[in-house]
Order: sequence, then structure tokens, then C-alpha cells
Amino acid sequence: MPNDHTVTAYNEELALLDKRIAQMGGLTEHNLGRAFDALMNRDPSLADQVIKADKEIDTLQIQIEEQVIQMIARRQPMADDLRHIMAALKIAGDLERIGDLGKNIAKRSLAIANEQCPRKLMFGLQHMVESALHQLKDVLDAYGGRSTDLALTVWRDDEQIDEMYNSVFRELLTYMMEDPRNIGFCTHLLFGAKNLERIGDHTTNIAEIVYFLVKGEEIAADRPKRDTTSTTLFTPPAS
Repeated sequence: MPNDHTVTAYNEELALLDKRIAQMGGLTEHNLGRAFDALMNRDPSLADQVIKADKEIDTLQIQIEEQVIQMIARRQPMADDLRHIMAALKIAGDLERIGDLGKNIAKRSLAIANEQCPRKLMFGLQHMVESALHQLKDVLDAYGGRSTDLALTVWRDDEQIDEMYNSVFRELLTYMMEDPRNIGFCTHLLFGAKNLERIGDHTTNIAEIVYFLVKGEEIAADRPKRDTTSTTLFTPPAS
């Protein structure tokens, strides 16, 4: 039987894992907000800060991966503890991808820094990033509080981001068709919107991981999805 010292040390390692996930999530959330600010204001200086700060997120992911490997090797965790450790590893992967997508948004701001972009075209993206940030905060809270109810709310609400993306996609496509001179910066905004839609997908992944962590089973339903843009480009108009 493990002694009290071993149990205490093990619990401290699990707590450290959660602390690193919370730190990584906070950095990811902060960087995503700044990335959109850089895009909205076409601010190259802020974009550069976001790109450099992404390295901190990558470093935390590496630390989490190394800790997980050590814990599995030394502790040989079972049942709930194994789910806890593997959940942290998977969540770190999704947070790293969200960080990369935020960095990509910042890079778009560098590409359009000298473009004349009507501010009204940013409103749809602004709603998307507000929703994405809200979802990310909630899913991190769900993990911290082991809340399946909050995780399920985040999981269901991914439809909202998809619907926003569909709306932004149609608006930007129309703007490009009206004037070919708009194609350049609208294309960058489309990529930015797609990055936000993908962030919603990774947030939904985390919600599914939290649910499995607590319940020990998958969510018994198909993932909600409302992205229709793949058919928008290739469906011929009605005759």
C-alpha cells in the first residue's frame, strides 16, 4: 500500500497538471483576444507580440507532455487517475492548436496592414471571436470544476459559431463579387473567420474530453455541426 507521503506527492503532481492546463488556457484565451485586436486595428506591432507569445503556449504543452510521460512511467495510474492524466494531455493538444490558430489570425493582420478595409466587414468576425472566447472560458471552467453540464452547454453551442461563420462567409463572398478589388483583403478575412470556426471545433473537443473525464463515457449524440460553406462554393444555382 502506498504511504501517506507517496499519496500526497501524487496528488500534488495531479494538481500541478491542472495548474498548467489552467495557465495554458489563460494564455491561449488572452492571445486569441489580442490576435483579433491586431486584425481589427491592423496593428503589426501587436500582431508580432501575439506571434512571439505563442511560444509560451508551446512551452507549456511540452511541459505537460513531459509530466504526463513521467507520471505514467512512475505512478502507473489506473481508472480515474489515468483518465485525468490523459484528459490533460489531450486538452493541452487542443489548446496548442487554438494558440496556433490565434497566431494565424495575427499573421492575417500583417498581410492587410496597409489595406483599406471597411470596418463593417469586421463586425461578423467580432461576434465570432466574442463567442469563441466565451466558449473557451466556459470549457476551461468546466474542466476546472469537472462540470458536465457546462461542458455539454459548450458542446451544443458550437452550432452558433458555425452559423456565424456561414453568415460571414456569405457576406465576404458577396463583397468580393461586387468589386474584384476587394478580393485580397476579403480572402484574408475569410481565412481569419475559418480559423475562428476551427477554434470552435477544438473547444468542442475539449468539452467532449471533460465529459468523458467525469462520466467515463462518450457523449451519446452526434456532434452538432452547421458549417455549410463547403456546399456554398460548389452547389450550382437553381435554374
